[in-house]
Amino acid sequence: MLWDQYVFRRGSEANELWEHMFDNRPVRLLYIGGSGFDVRAQVVMRECIGSILESSATVESACLALINFSNYSLDEDLEQLTVENGQKLTDIFSTIGNVEHVRFGISEEGEELSSSSALRAGRDAILQMVTDQTDIILDASSLPRVIYLALLTSILHHLIPDKEAENVLAAGGVNFQVLVAEDAALDGQIMAEDPSSEIVWVPGFSSAMQAESVQDWPLVWFPILGEHRLNQLQQIVKGSDIPGEAEVCPVVPHPSRDPRRADRLLVEYKEVLFESRRTPTSNVLYVHEAQPFEAYRQLLGAMKRYRESMAILGGCRLVVTPFGSKLITLGAGLACFEMRPQDLGAQYGVAIPHAEPTRYVVPAQAVSASKPDICSLLLTGAAYTSAEPDS
Repeated sequence: MLWDQYVFRRGSEANELWEHMFDNRPVRLLYIGGSGFDVRAQVVMRECIGSILESSATVESACLALINFSNYSLDEDLEQLTVENGQKLTDIFSTIGNVEHVRFGISEEGEELSSSSALRAGRDAILQMVTDQTDIILDASSLPRVIYLALLTSILHHLIPDKEAENVLAAGGVNFQVLVAEDAALDGQIMAEDPSSEIVWVPGFSSAMQAESVQDWPLVWFPILGEHRLNQLQQIVKGSDIPGEAEVCPVVPHPSRDPRRADRLLVEYKEVLFESRRTPTSNVLYVHEAQPFEAYRQLLGAMKRYRESMAILGGCRLVVTPFGSKLITLGAGLACFEMRPQDLGAQYGVAIPHAEPTRYVVPAQAVSASKPDICSLLLTGAAYTSAEPDS
């Protein structure tokens, strides 16, 4: 288990982590964020940049890769929030460095791309910006889940090309952290509508479903449940050909700030997951809503158990569809990264299909009024040069 010991901070502890991390050293920073409607990103950036400026760090270079999107339909008030959010993020970061805009969904020639091509092209554009930085920050607060999952797993693969190497999380001293403005209640209010008929595969996580040589392997499906995502889940079942005989392990948040949240989710998905597929309730996985590394451990453990038990059948396919809140989704991304085979001849595979919505609906006042907790997941870097980082 790569993150058997880990660094995770919430609230004021995140500020203490940053002050310690950046103290008295040179900093070359790449900060990756989204120019969406979710203004929680401003809270995260303001606190993080403020901590850097207040520390004794020498900022040698700093660049904000601000991702813009072109293929979503929003109400007028959310469109206005998007414009204001992009300008505010630019203003905040300009106190420390420059801003580069990266557009997902449009080619260099100005042509509209398919969702899969747009995701790969945008991911590649971000990876080209990863050069000699000492610090890389991925702020998932205002990014669609398919984008931050693609960037999370791709940056980790760039920093950790060999997961079996010694002291692997040190990653040459590059500090890679993921920041989130976490508010599970607000995430549950965001309606994702009109899912695209095109299934998008997180780059590097498609061959387990698409390769002809693995089609006879049994399939284990881990749908990570979130509110108002039933249409997306049904689109994935249809578009990625998840067989009716697949072993289904629904993943729900528990413990949760709302103690009834897991129950409501099981009721919402009752027909499609339990009645039509006869999924036993003993298959349900419960993961901590506010602890991404515990979600990572739970999901990774289940995936390893299925891989081992199905080895006698020749292999298995592990499919994860993440619709949960941001912290749980990040934990799932870490589990998929670790489970992804390094050997092309491995007798198992991991896939992450996604049906990206074309429209988001949420009251603008609910977004603006959110009081999120700032969370920091430090995934690689100097903290892991010791045997036991402070978890």
